[in-house]
Amino acid sequence: MSTRTEGLVRLARIGKPHGIRGEVTVQLFTDDPETRFAPGSVLTAEGPAGTPAELTVTRARWNKQILVLGFEQSPDRNAAEALRGTQLFAAPEDRAEDDEWYEDDLLDLAVEADGRRIGTVVGLITGTAQDLLEIAVEGRDEPVLVPFVEEIVPEVDEERGVVLLTPPPGLLDLNEPGADQAPGVEPEA
Repeated sequence: MSTRTEGLVRLARIGKPHGIRGEVTVQLFTDDPETRFAPGSVLTAEGPAGTPAELTVTRARWNKQILVLGFEQSPDRNAAEALRGTQLFAAPEDRAEDDEWYEDDLLDLAVEADGRRIGTVVGLITGTAQDLLEIAVEGRDEPVLVPFVEEIVPEVDEERGVVLLTPPPGLLDLNEPGADQAPGVEPEA
C-alpha cells in the first residue's frame, strides 16, 4: 500500500478485460459489492505506471458469479487491459456489527489454538456462503483455510493482536501431505 491508499480499505483487484467496451472483471475483497461499485462511485486506484489515480464506476453487472465493471476512464478493451492488476480502494464504512472486520484488520494477527500460537493470518477469502481465514501455520509450506464462523473462530482480539481458534479435530491437517484420511479412519489396504 502506498501513502495514497493508507487508511483506505482494498475492495477489489482488476482482472482481465471483458468484451470490447472497456469493461473488466474483478476479484472482490468486499462483502458489499452492490454498494461499493454502484455507478458514480469514485475509487482510488493503485496499479501499473500510467494508471489513473481514481476510477469512476459507470457500469456494474454480474456475469454468472463474476462482477464486471465499466469505468469512465476505460472506454475500450486496450484501456481495460492496461488496468489489469490494479487494486481498488475506498474509505472504510462504519462497521455495523462487532463481529465484522476488514481484511486489513486481520492480516498479520497471531493465531492461537489450545493456548499456543500456531500461525499468522495471511488473508481473508470472502464467499457467498461463508468467509475463510487464510492462515500460515508454523511448519507448513501451504496456508490452511479455516471457515470464519463463530464455532471455529470464537474471538478476534484486535487489541492483543490475536485470533483464537477452536478447530474441530483434523481441520488444520487438511491438505497436509500424508494426511489424506479423515481422523480415525484407517487407510484402505
